[in-house]
Amino acid sequence: MSEIITPKTEADAIAFVTEARAHKKPIRIEGQGTKNGIGRPQQDAVTLSSRALTGITLYEPAEMVIRALSGTTVKELEETLATKGQRLPFEPMDHRALLSTTGEPTVGGMVASNISGPRRIMAGACRDSLIGVRMVTGRGEAISSGGRVMKNVTGLDLVKLTAGSWGTLGLFTELTFKVLPITETSITLMLHGLSPARAVEVMAAALGSPYEVSGAAHLSPSIDRVAKTLLRLEGFEASVVYRADALSKILAPFGALDRVKGDASEVLWRNVRDARFLVGSETENVWRVSIAPSKAAAWLDKTGALASRWFMDWGGGLIWFATHAPDAATLLRQANAEFKAHATLIRAPLSVRANVDVFEPQSDAIQKISMGIKSAFDPDGLFNTGRMSAGL
Repeated sequence: MSEIITPKTEADAIAFVTEARAHKKPIRIEGQGTKNGIGRPQQDAVTLSSRALTGITLYEPAEMVIRALSGTTVKELEETLATKGQRLPFEPMDHRALLSTTGEPTVGGMVASNISGPRRIMAGACRDSLIGVRMVTGRGEAISSGGRVMKNVTGLDLVKLTAGSWGTLGLFTELTFKVLPITETSITLMLHGLSPARAVEVMAAALGSPYEVSGAAHLSPSIDRVAKTLLRLEGFEASVVYRADALSKILAPFGALDRVKGDASEVLWRNVRDARFLVGSETENVWRVSIAPSKAAAWLDKTGALASRWFMDWGGGLIWFATHAPDAATLLRQANAEFKAHATLIRAPLSVRANVDVFEPQSDAIQKISMGIKSAFDPDGLFNTGRMSAGL
């Protein structure tokens, strides 16, 4: 394990990166390491952690804006927002149960991986709520982009570009988000025994209705014996009850709908968010597949024999897929090419991650652009190089 450096200020981080650059030392960028199992193996001389860069530096509840240093835990951010009845819109996933990691997820790690939960279908991804970024690049320079308001930009949007860069472009030091009010209550409508194709049809009908569905997932029989299709409604209680009644009438041809309320509904969606249905078997490799919902059932028809467990989120646009098959990577990539899907290997032993493409391979043109961006931010290839793909 490499030495861990924990700068307490942005100036400390700049000084360290400048020295590392002079000595060509490869650097692992992390928060508290809760997602260290994701990505290709890296050869690093030292770890640069944001865990000492903590604190909320701006909170304006009336403007629904919050800013925090990158090592601030997501838990602290959410607890602070909750005191004013607000929350992060995109429902960030917690990977610890799935990856068997410890520590606390940090704000910087949340942005670096662009995490989003079931509410993405309504609220967008992490990058859609991110409105300001400050970071230290591989040149040993501090740069910033964005501010305290949502606005159109001309040229390269660094805020959106850096979200999901997995620490390959620099160390985040401060991040600003637009937030939303916490909802008063939620109800989950549940149908039983639907096929994948029928479940996608139900979720599409619900999401296409005017009743503001904020979660649409389908659990296969491999998760809980009988397939379950889940639809979440959130808001003021009277509104939620009215919308649940109206949506139940629309979906009546698909079967009887049960209602799950209160804590039971919250726990159910937390399990979907954190992929907890796939926790418990370290021998399974876990893939996260993004796909057009209309193609999800056909993709599963082609690949389902490989799966030990699977479930869908985002109305069928996201498939969590666990498998023991040693040749799964090759077969999934072939299916992805056919259906224009995109798969990321989330959990696998180091030996597997060293020998497969963890992230979906890019076209030559996109890879060239990505390498150009990497070179602009980190010309010596110091930061997390190789984590996403060779040289990146």
